[in-house]
Amino acid sequence: MRTQDPVIRPVGLETEYGVLQPGNPYANPVAMASNLVAAYGAVSRPGLEADGAPAAAVRWDYEGEDPLADLRGGRLERAAAHPSMLTDDPGHLAPSGQNDPQAEHAEDLPPAPWGNRPRPSAAEEALPRATTTVLANGARLYVDHAHPEYSSPEVLTPHDAVVWDRAGEVVAREAMAALAAGAGGVVADEVVLYKNNVDGKGAAYGSHENYLVDRALPFDTLAGALIPFLVTRPVFAGAGRVGLGQRSQRAGFQMSQRADYVENDIGLQTTFNRPIVNTRDEPHADSSRWRRLHVINGDANRFDTPIYLKVASTSLLLWYLERAHERGEGLGQIEALVLTADPVEEHWATSRDVTLRHRLATAGGPRTALEIQRGYLAAIRQALVADGLDGEHAPA
Repeated sequence: MRTQDPVIRPVGLETEYGVLQPGNPYANPVAMASNLVAAYGAVSRPGLEADGAPAAAVRWDYEGEDPLADLRGGRLERAAAHPSMLTDDPGHLAPSGQNDPQAEHAEDLPPAPWGNRPRPSAAEEALPRATTTVLANGARLYVDHAHPEYSSPEVLTPHDAVVWDRAGEVVAREAMAALAAGAGGVVADEVVLYKNNVDGKGAAYGSHENYLVDRALPFDTLAGALIPFLVTRPVFAGAGRVGLGQRSQRAGFQMSQRADYVENDIGLQTTFNRPIVNTRDEPHADSSRWRRLHVINGDANRFDTPIYLKVASTSLLLWYLERAHERGEGLGQIEALVLTADPVEEHWATSRDVTLRHRLATAGGPRTALEIQRGYLAAIRQALVADGLDGEHAPA
């Protein structure tokens, strides 16, 4: 979607918050998240209806949801989909991708101390019926895979993406207070929300970005350019994490919270065998013209600068690719940055290399993550100058 301003495009950010009940490590996360959403829904729209009743929460219309559409073309058959992928049924909350992120080793793990429990539990049976609400600012707060998730309103600039993502933190704090007060008739409870991506014990949850992209751009071109960019982006957008491995098996610090949970290069799934390039395609627009790029390997950031940089840099790259395709240039100058080694292993290695000395194998020879990012910067800067969109001539 090329515009006069290279960073102008519809963007939305999503954050699944970690949820915890102090003093009760075995509290049901589905129940906590559902009660939290219901409580906030009761207070999210101040004022009264025409009949004097409290303003009702606005529910979500699932009719346009299509979680099985694939960027590569076609659609996964519903019968073949993992249950965690079926997020379009408000009557049945989609489960997490698997009970343990390292399910292939699950037989080696000790049994849970509380034994087997029937599902749904009594707490889940008593859940509020409404597990999603549309907020006054155009965002959405809902339960996604046992986490409260804030999905920002669509915006057009990186600056606004920062503003409305940070607004989600205000919503999270107010939702905690609403639940503590028992708003909307929900049983009062104390929970704490964390804007992070991992619990350090094997579970991961997402902080996703969404970008509207011209469908004319070939998927292979898009994926080829995105993989080295997303693999190395943690050098300026990583949130940082203590622990190496999905279950923090080894001590150490790394740049990205999400990297250790990435296990594939390209795929439709988001909760298991997670890919670098996710192919879920729900543009919520004219699908003959647009596709939605759903980025799932990024981190939940607490500082404005990395939020701004990750959205702005990704938007600029998409502008560059759409421009190059229109001109028949393919990947253009960034052809040399394409990774030639396993991108998943490079993602892990890059995140764990806090010295920035690891050299990734690319079509143009070994490069550090910082050198790859500088390669993108140089190519995009040259295109901006050629179009008169550099600092001196860019539109206001």
